[in-house]
Amino acid sequence: MDIDEVLPAVEESEEQPLLEAFIPGTHTLAKDEILEPDDSVYIMRHSMDVTWSCLSFDILRDSLGDERQRYPATAYVVAGTQAARTDQNELSVFKISSLHRTQRDGGLFGVNRVRTQPLSPSVPLVPVSQPYYTATWAESGKVHIWDIRPLIESLDVPGYAWEKSRTNRPTFTINSHGRTEGFAMDWAASAATNPSALRLLTGDIHSKIYLTTSTPSGFNALAQPFTSHTSSVEDIQWSPSEPTVFASCSADHSIQIWDVRSKGRKSVTGIDPAHESDVNVISWNKSTHYLLISGGDDGAIKVWDLRNVSKPGSPRQVPSPVAAFTWHHGPITSIEWHPTEDSVFAASGADDQVTLWDLGVEQDDEEIGSSMNETRESGREVPPQLLFVHQGQRDVKEIHWHPQIPGAVITTALDGFNIFKTISV
Repeated sequence: MDIDEVLPAVEESEEQPLLEAFIPGTHTLAKDEILEPDDSVYIMRHSMDVTWSCLSFDILRDSLGDERQRYPATAYVVAGTQAARTDQNELSVFKISSLHRTQRDGGLFGVNRVRTQPLSPSVPLVPVSQPYYTATWAESGKVHIWDIRPLIESLDVPGYAWEKSRTNRPTFTINSHGRTEGFAMDWAASAATNPSALRLLTGDIHSKIYLTTSTPSGFNALAQPFTSHTSSVEDIQWSPSEPTVFASCSADHSIQIWDVRSKGRKSVTGIDPAHESDVNVISWNKSTHYLLISGGDDGAIKVWDLRNVSKPGSPRQVPSPVAAFTWHHGPITSIEWHPTEDSVFAASGADDQVTLWDLGVEQDDEEIGSSMNETRESGREVPPQLLFVHQGQRDVKEIHWHPQIPGAVITTALDGFNIFKTISV
């Protein structure tokens, strides 16, 4: 083309193509279409590939401070792999650094679940001379407790050498479950204020829950299980306010509330049924202690007010949830309350969605009218409490809010990790 050729002017009034948000369950992609993220709604968005996918992970506290707002950011993560062969599985500690703001232009079996002991915000990271424990649920039925503190130090201090025997073998192995594997596991929150009194609960697919406690010489796995569930225990959460109380959910459709002091190792109260199918995950609100949230195989998310649950000794009645959402069209795989915003939570589903919610959002009359118009156009109503939908990963397994980077979310999926922060939270 002649460089002097005059191109036809583009009139300013010419309409630009209308960009439309993709609504899962309503819109479908054509064969030649792909989803493109809108980076204007992310403050930060990164992906991290790993050699083997990780079914579970946990975020490690660090010494870089709380309420971090400056970029680039750094995060520390511990994760267990699901390798092709058992001798290739490993427990890995990652230092994820250079997390910039979005630019607008060996013998270890497959790991089912990873959970790290909580630490007090006033002492974010223990000295390297002291242990920092992570527990892993293995497919073999064993729960291993590892000291990962030297691994964190090796990521921060070039040339740091540590005693291999401290990390190459677990500090303690829980054999209470025999060869029965499981997924449910949680450390007591009291461990953050009293590291010498650690307590770990583990639940297996044969309905049993066991308690392991720390002693001056190590750990002690208690022999008598908690036995009110009739099917696989899917998740466990210690109460954030009562040190002897915990909740569990199960494939028997129920949520049970327990007190470790009760005789007979039976639940003291519960919600049965809580869902129409398996209850996969629960999260106990750390700010508003009477709120518990659950996610089921039916794709439903339910918020429960535990003040409405039957008191111990009285006839059990099934309360109604104070809120319920059916946005996801696949089983809920992970759910977690925001660490400081008591009305905000995140959830992930087998439909490859990660959703952020705020229970405090309500529509005014003008928004209700606008929402009705959008519903007629899209064919699906978007709940006002739904703040954000993050996509792009395949088979999302677990999500966590970063406790020291406000609003930052880390997810693990079949195709690796995502680390992001949105403009919504």
